Amino acid sequence: MPDTPTAPVILGDEPGSFPHGVLAERHPAIIRRVRDAFPYGPEQHRALDALLTSCTEGRIEPLPADAPDHGLWETWGMRTYAGRSWYDVPWLWSESYFYRRLLDAVGYFGPGPWQGIDPFRPFKLAELDDPATDEELAALDDLAGRPADARARALLHGSLWGNRADLGFRLSAEGAEAAAAVPGLVADDSDTLWALLGASGTGTLCLVADNAGRELVPDLLLIAHLLDHGHIGRAVLHVKPSPYYVSDATTADVVDALRRLTGAGGAAAGHGRLLWSALADGRLTVRAHPFSCAPLPYADMPGDLRAEFASATVTVLKGDLNYRRLVGDRRWPPTTPFADVTAFFPGPVAALRTLKSDVITGLDARTEAALVAAEGQRWRTSGTRALIQVRA
Repeated sequence: MPDTPTAPVILGDEPGSFPHGVLAERHPAIIRRVRDAFPYGPEQHRALDALLTSCTEGRIEPLPADAPDHGLWETWGMRTYAGRSWYDVPWLWSESYFYRRLLDAVGYFGPGPWQGIDPFRPFKLAELDDPATDEELAALDDLAGRPADARARALLHGSLWGNRADLGFRLSAEGAEAAAAVPGLVADDSDTLWALLGASGTGTLCLVADNAGRELVPDLLLIAHLLDHGHIGRAVLHVKPSPYYVSDATTADVVDALRRLTGAGGAAAGHGRLLWSALADGRLTVRAHPFSCAPLPYADMPGDLRAEFASATVTVLKGDLNYRRLVGDRRWPPTTPFADVTAFFPGPVAALRTLKSDVITGLDARTEAALVAAEGQRWRTSGTRALIQVRA
């Protein structure tokens, strides 16, 4: 991003703002949901109560000294922010640290009987097993007879819209393949993305996943298509090393999604078998880098991750959180060029994102004005708008 950013970092200290609502309302609700999802014992209940009090009324507390990632979090800002209000530190940091403390409260890092038990797993599986997922996967059969480029665009839109994947599939199946015909897109650099992917069959795609369940499935379907049709020779799927932000994908979630595909029948099962085989022969690799859970922008990524992204033909970052980390969680003017705020990234980069937070860059002035006139500022967070932005 620019050497001297002028846009202020987003905090959660403004009552009525979206970040304030997440800290004050969403996080307590998540604690209650997690408490009800498992038969935790008294120790976990006490720790969850303490976290609820801390994040609503108290101050940020450091991780226990024996936490396995204590040193990492010290370098990520824990030493700086401990003792301060959750509302008075960068929202990206406080939101991320909340999930780390939640894992601590339920004993995820152990030792003990709850070690390694994903507190969000019931919600992920419920979504993956929802009948709506069957409908979305059945839509793949309708695409089978269409030209490869039409299928590719349909799968790209499915990946873009996440758990509205059926929308993306239907749009393209009905012939809405032109960018102007896809409602809700505030920016569309998909032609640039396809040009980067090419057809040599030798390049590497890094795809940084967002959510599990019905959002991970279309990501996997897109990878399968790109491998099968020679757009890439290899894919690296980046997931979280531990449960994060309720629904963010982990390696276990990838396995669940693949089993869902292979058991679905029809075109979905074919995609699933292709991916299963690709994992076995190395054309597809799953990566869970510790920095994936860092409360920091990608501008601060470590050298090994930088080298990996530099070697990729293109890195695709999925979802809202990855977008915030890519451009910096700041109050950029919406017309700030996307290329400027991603200039630090070590290789070609693309963002596929449904808008669910305030951060936005790369819009033209006419688009911004039309959005504000139609919806005020709600378009930034409603999840009804999306973008495909690329810096080649």
